[in-house]
Formats: sequence, structure tokens, C-alpha cells
Amino acid sequence: MTVTIEVGYCPFCRRTRNLRREERHLGGLMRTTIECESCHRVLSSTIGPPAPPPPPAEPERQPEQQPQPEPEPEPEPAPKPAARRRTPAAAAKAPKTRAKAPTRKKAGA
Repeated sequence: MTVTIEVGYCPFCRRTRNLRREERHLGGLMRTTIECESCHRVLSSTIGPPAPPPPPAEPERQPEQQPQPEPEPEPEPAPKPAARRRTPAAAAKAPKTRAKAPTRKKAGA
């Protein structure tokens, strides 16, 4: 029997909790149960063939270092044009306030 503790989400607690994973060998099959350690509810229970053992780790080879070409400097971006301002003549033509909505005449006056 193999027992491991993982951090995971428990939908019953609605929070991240420690989850307990138990793997039991039953002949040629493996029974896996996942339980929340806080509320002790079973979140998953499966029976299936055991997972194949991981392949032996091979020592990583260092890749041969090749000279890296120097990156070309990026050209300077063109300066942005200045924001347009209203000329005094255009400002004089623009209305100062909005037009008022028509008012209703009082009935019975």
C-alpha cells in the first residue's frame, strides 16, 4: 500500500485541502482512493491496472553551445505627431453650452 499526500480542491469543503491518495495492490489490479483529510470524504475510488513504473532517468546531456548571433539594434521609432489643438477661430465657432430642451406649457394657465 502506498500513501501520498497532495494539495488539491475538495468540492465538499469548497476549499483547497490536503488530499490523501492510497494505492493498494489487489492481485494484478490497483485500487486508488483519494480522500479529503479535513472532511474525510472519498473524492475518487478507481480500480485498474497499475501504472507502469517510470523509465530510469538518463543523465541529461549538455547541448553544444553555438555562438549566438548578436541581435540587430532596433531602429528608433518615429516621434508621434503633436496633438491637434483647436484654433481660436474654431473655438469661437463652437457652441459654449448645449441647447436647452423645449419646455412644456402649463395647462390651465
